[in-house]
Amino acid sequence: MTETATRATPRQRVRAELIAEIKEVARRHLAEHGADGLSLRAVAREVGMVSSAVYRYFPSRDDLLTALIIDAYEAVGAAAEDADATVRRRADLMGRWLALATATRAWAVAHPQEWALIFGSPIPGYRAPTDTVDPAARIPILLLALSTEAAERRGGVPLPDERSVPRAVHADLKVLRDASGWGLPDPDLAHGIAAWTSLVGSISFELFGHLHNVIHDYEAFFVHQMRAVGLDLGLEAGGR
Repeated sequence: MTETATRATPRQRVRAELIAEIKEVARRHLAEHGADGLSLRAVAREVGMVSSAVYRYFPSRDDLLTALIIDAYEAVGAAAEDADATVRRRADLMGRWLALATATRAWAVAHPQEWALIFGSPIPGYRAPTDTVDPAARIPILLLALSTEAAERRGGVPLPDERSVPRAVHADLKVLRDASGWGLPDPDLAHGIAAWTSLVGSISFELFGHLHNVIHDYEAFFVHQMRAVGLDLGLEAGGR
């Protein structure tokens, strides 16, 4: 395909610029009013458009929310992937986990409203479409990749765990394994899900003020906590 064929037309460039401006204004409104208070009319007024014009780009408030949610997932996912890629010693699974975890936290601290949008309270009346699934999976996929490498180095032996996985959870993990194609045994998958919830939960506790006057050096505590999570994932042995 030639450069001429791939170059955006003036109309396409104007459309892309308008969409970017609408989303930027919407992010500011999120910070000021929260997701519940996001209004297409208010966003249109600030952009300098009539309401009917902005509907050509986002037919409803939910469409605009979905675009912001996808952008947030893509941005935090890219931050985690970039951090993982910078670890030159790929055998250092613990180092890679800590790199992606701390990059995720750094992104969240820099973008608290967007973090709240994707990991905060559900938005009344909003149902996320399937378009959000792949962007939301970027960090969990990284995590499962690390767990898979660790499992391969153990010769496929499941993680030792004195706490047996409940029978009902076995069924859920089978569905996840069949859908994702990750061949991890149940204890490893269960640890992976727990690691994901620990990562999101720890960051959310910090950002939403639940550790105020409890932990003063959030970063130091976070790294300590994530190192413990990495040990639970078996990454210490995988990095040797």
